[in-house]
Amino acid sequence: MVEAVFGLHQHVSIPLAQLLQDGEVVAIVDDDAAIRALLRIYFEQHGLPVLECASATELMQVMASRHVALVLLDIGLPDTDGLSLLPRIIEQHPDAAVVMLTGISDLQVALECMRKGATDYLSKPVQVEEIFYVARKALEKRRLIFENRKYQAELEEAHFRIQLLHQLSEKMNTVYLSTVELDQILRAVLVGITSKEGLGFNRAFLAMFDDDGRFLRGRMAIGPSSREEADRVWREIEAQELNFLQIVEKLKETSKTQDAAVNNIARALVVSAEDTENILISSVLGRRSYRVSPGNGWVPVPLERRNGYGAGRNNGATIYERRDRAEDVAPVLAVPKDLINLLDEDSFVVVPLYSPGRSFGVIIADNYVTRRDIQGSHIGALELFASHASLAIEQSLLHNERQRKIVELEAMNQELDRSKDLLVAAERYSALGHMAAQLVHIIRNPITSIGGVSRILSKKNVDPEWAKYLNVITHETERLESTLEDLFDFVGQGEIHQERLSLCVLLKKTALLLQSSMAKQGVTWEMECPDQEPLIQGDMQQIRLAFLHLFRNAVEAMADGGRLTIVVTVVEGQVVVSIVDTGPGIPEFYLDKAKDPFFTTKTYGTGMGLTLVERIIRAHGGSFSLKPHPGSGLEVRVVLPLQ
Repeated sequence: MVEAVFGLHQHVSIPLAQLLQDGEVVAIVDDDAAIRALLRIYFEQHGLPVLECASATELMQVMASRHVALVLLDIGLPDTDGLSLLPRIIEQHPDAAVVMLTGISDLQVALECMRKGATDYLSKPVQVEEIFYVARKALEKRRLIFENRKYQAELEEAHFRIQLLHQLSEKMNTVYLSTVELDQILRAVLVGITSKEGLGFNRAFLAMFDDDGRFLRGRMAIGPSSREEADRVWREIEAQELNFLQIVEKLKETSKTQDAAVNNIARALVVSAEDTENILISSVLGRRSYRVSPGNGWVPVPLERRNGYGAGRNNGATIYERRDRAEDVAPVLAVPKDLINLLDEDSFVVVPLYSPGRSFGVIIADNYVTRRDIQGSHIGALELFASHASLAIEQSLLHNERQRKIVELEAMNQELDRSKDLLVAAERYSALGHMAAQLVHIIRNPITSIGGVSRILSKKNVDPEWAKYLNVITHETERLESTLEDLFDFVGQGEIHQERLSLCVLLKKTALLLQSSMAKQGVTWEMECPDQEPLIQGDMQQIRLAFLHLFRNAVEAMADGGRLTIVVTVVEGQVVVSIVDTGPGIPEFYLDKAKDPFFTTKTYGTGMGLTLVERIIRAHGGSFSLKPHPGSGLEVRVVLPLQ
């Protein structure tokens, strides 16, 4: 009872129609024509095609030209014995089953037949029914061997796919997917789809939406231009015993030439996201897979038979539609003929790429070379590969978005730092302004009085000794008056009175104010201006004051003579004024401090000049910088916006 319930020792016969593949026959080999005829009639009555052979030579000729599934082989033949022929049959036709027939009932002979590869052994005389039963069992055993091979191959393919997907998962989990890393992952997915150890498709195309989501564009593809090319590539890879990721690298090296044709197809694939009736857009937006084949309901239909589809876009071109097989109803989806022509293939599968939050694109796979039918199991496995591709794309997009956020945060932090520096500077200038205003108010009149009295006394004095002391008082009060003047200029800078200014004219007039000082110190100067006079918008007094400070600093730096060069150029909507002197310059470690209030490298100086210059230039929307000039001296660059 237990055995019956669980099916132990039960045999479920395989239908005769499934025991032989297309074109296969049973060969009866015996030198007795009557036995051959009797067996042939019985076998054919039960649905098995039979060929008769009277000798070993005749059998080998038949097996060379026909697919023989089973040989009923008499052990005694006129041209050779069956035991000698058996190894030849097994060696040359290993898929053929052989049942030995002999008139000698000898256990040693039977064992020898089995050792040499016979499927079974029968001793004559024997009933025809028994021969047929043994032949059927031999064919069933042969069929089970084939099924076992098929299952073994499927297990190996499944193991390869699992190993491949595991390696892809490991790679995605151990790296941040930049664009380069993403392309490697996507190429690996396409390799898995097209490799014969993987899904075995001939070609695979990847199409993705562009950044703004307006178009679906082909991104990459893998596939040979011929079956011979595919076999050669994979033979080379097998010979080198590469793992999967090494296979990806190997194919990446050769893809520039071998995948040129399919990549040209991929680059030509462009579909508008608004074309929702297109099968590619429908697949990715509807998140479902489609298998297109002339045999599964997709038929070519002239475009004019469709109401409204593609009006003005395809000019009456033929498209492919899916129609209900039961009745002629309105079409539900279209496969543009342009896509069929582009792929040069009318049988393919489309699988979407998407994450819960967004759609990415599609994978298109076909058997362009082998023309093998696309099975449902292949589509399921293809969807598994597509899910890994979708995960990789999602991870890459998240990584890129994270990188953009980091850049934005860094820029924000830099802006905050600049704002903090500006706030500190504003507070310093405010404190300096209050202090300067009080100084100007408190000591300006006394200093002016002291200076005036000392000059009057110098004119009336006749004693040389007293003249020396009066000159010191006069000189020092002049210094104090100069300092107060700078402070007054700094504090007194108020509202800017905008007017149109000819910059070169203003610069020439400003430089001429220092002509006597330059002549006294042996300084020469020159000025270069563009042919078209640059015009700026600003306060003439303040701009003149800023350049007067810069020119005076340059002249004072050349106490022993030198050359002052002023060059005016126009660059991208801005005017650049370069002021170069041949003096000793400023050490680089002082350049950052040179514009700070009260900082000076002069023996006599207030340290307010460059601070005032920077304040004026910035108030006019410009910039001001210092840098050592090649050779010697200092170069000052002032950039102002053109009118």
